[in-house]
Amino acid sequence: MLASGTRALVPAAALFSPKLQAGLTGRRTDRARLADWNRTSREPGRPLLHLHAASAGELRQAEPVLRRVRARHPEWQVAVTCFSPSGLSVANGFGADLATLLPWDRPRDVTAYLHSVQPQLCVIAKLDVWPEFILAAREQGAKLALIAASVRRKSGRLGSLARALTHETYASFDVVTAIDDADAARLARLGVRSASLTVAGDPRADAVIERLLEQHPTPLQPLLAARGPALVAGSTWRADETVLLQAFAVVRRTHPQTRLVIVPHEPTDDVACRLARQAAALQLPAPVDVEHAVATDTLLLEARVGTLALLYGAGGIGYVGGGFGRAGLHSVLEPAGWSLPIITGPHCTEHRDAMRLQAAGGLWPLPATGSAAALSRQWVHWLDDDSARQAAGRAARRALEEDRGAADRICDRLEPLFAR
Repeated sequence: MLASGTRALVPAAALFSPKLQAGLTGRRTDRARLADWNRTSREPGRPLLHLHAASAGELRQAEPVLRRVRARHPEWQVAVTCFSPSGLSVANGFGADLATLLPWDRPRDVTAYLHSVQPQLCVIAKLDVWPEFILAAREQGAKLALIAASVRRKSGRLGSLARALTHETYASFDVVTAIDDADAARLARLGVRSASLTVAGDPRADAVIERLLEQHPTPLQPLLAARGPALVAGSTWRADETVLLQAFAVVRRTHPQTRLVIVPHEPTDDVACRLARQAAALQLPAPVDVEHAVATDTLLLEARVGTLALLYGAGGIGYVGGGFGRAGLHSVLEPAGWSLPIITGPHCTEHRDAMRLQAAGGLWPLPATGSAAALSRQWVHWLDDDSARQAAGRAARRALEEDRGAADRICDRLEPLFAR
């Protein structure tokens, strides 16, 4: 819950954060826009499903569930919300009747939103649970569901004070689907009632598999495969890129034709300039934009947003960024969907997907010390032993497949809530 003191600091913090500024601006104009939507687009004779997730990744996770729900219940209107403005582009792409930001978790803002939207069913993805919203929706008579729910082992929500403050909120849910047994146990500690709780798996597997099936082959496929398997490094940060370039310089001594494709998490001009300086200092070729690459280019940089899934499909080895520092490991499921063996930074022990892929033999985390040397050795190993590389990639794909069907299982659990 956003405490009033914290809320008062948001405008000042927004001066230094474009994302916070976008959130403030969007919410400032939402009340009038939602009231207008209620007058012009809300159809009182049709029930409405409200789907909420924190941001883009969680919305993508819930997407296959929403697809199935809409196929089963086309008569329902749909509103999709996110908390972070970065998720709005994804929300707008869902074809919902309404896509907007969730209001601040204050009674007057929540009440205004619920009055305008009038949901019969509220579905929250993962764990973006806001107490004022949940309790107000319950008071209004809406059914409540929490899907693909996951609680980190060391989550602050599990502290005794936090649990005391939010116990009533978690007990309010009619249906809760946990990703695995450990998550279910932690959700029960938060207050979720046993009668509403079940384990259904992670719909991200369905989301990734279905999204890859919709992808068209990239014209880069022949280019990247021409000289052996390229390493495609996705969602990288500075620490990842430093290790990658140092390892690349070592690998090129014995495999001068190998290729490295870097897709930064924040592809700005400043990042491109920094990478060019780092490459020059290591006597590497200058990075070339992917869209302008030719057959002789070996260090490629992708600055466009939305191409990473296709680039993984054109590569032979996947590297997933965020495993150094505090950013948090990004999704390892897309390279697994393409049957790529995966390398990450060392900080992945709290990341369920990474641990599952590692246990299956499809993912290899770098050590915290000597990371560049370890990366170069593993890279060369997979370049020299194609059968080992392909076997690790198949293991990653098998681990992904274990959760396939979670979206259908979740929909089956939600089905009783659609009865009017």
